[in-house]
Amino acid sequence: MRKLIEGIIEFRRHVYPAYRATFARLAGTQDPDCLFVGCSDSRVVPNLFASTDPGDLFVVRNLGNLVPPFGHERGPGSSPSVGAALEFALHALDVADVVVCGHSNCGAMRGLLSGDLPRGAESLSAWLQHGRPALERLARLPDGGDGIALDASLPEHDRLSQLNVLEQVRHVASYPFVAERVAAGALRLHGWWFDIGTAEVWAFEPDFGRFVRMDEAEAARLKARMGDAGPEPVPEGPADRA
Repeated sequence: MRKLIEGIIEFRRHVYPAYRATFARLAGTQDPDCLFVGCSDSRVVPNLFASTDPGDLFVVRNLGNLVPPFGHERGPGSSPSVGAALEFALHALDVADVVVCGHSNCGAMRGLLSGDLPRGAESLSAWLQHGRPALERLARLPDGGDGIALDASLPEHDRLSQLNVLEQVRHVASYPFVAERVAAGALRLHGWWFDIGTAEVWAFEPDFGRFVRMDEAEAARLKARMGDAGPEPVPEGPADRA
């Protein structure tokens, strides 16, 4: 808590002056173009690894970067919070992209995999049910893995974390107003994964059925899909990991 308080003073003295005009512009409105669904983990800071400014991202963070599928957001262990954020992001803010981002060494994924949860954590156990489809997909790999290729060198909980990203993207797409916009070409859905140890972001490439490191080549591929000119380079594979 002491570091938090001292950080506020540091912000007031040294950071805010450089952002004075930005905050003045944002005081009455916001216009982010992306909804970012991430984990509550203290080590995952999207505005830092994506070098974004205030006003760039509309962010939802919860344990395990989970999205209750449509029709289940008010069921046991659920909350309408994520569904409400989706509605606000699309209907009020008209975002063009939704990113679901998981990460390495995720405590929620470890708990889901092992079943070892803190004593008396009934809400936690109920919440993690939204990650169970990913656990079931992990058990079906490789033969029943829907063509998904995961890096075998990753620990099992990290492979589960990556599958969970894909499953939560599916959950996002289960909302009718999301599906309508995707079908109309007005909304793009993305699955990302952050490796804490290397501070690398990996993006899932549907055409290749695997996660690809977000380097200059992959950035060019993604921007090309968004309408920017330029070729789509072949992404790196697991063997190319730094």
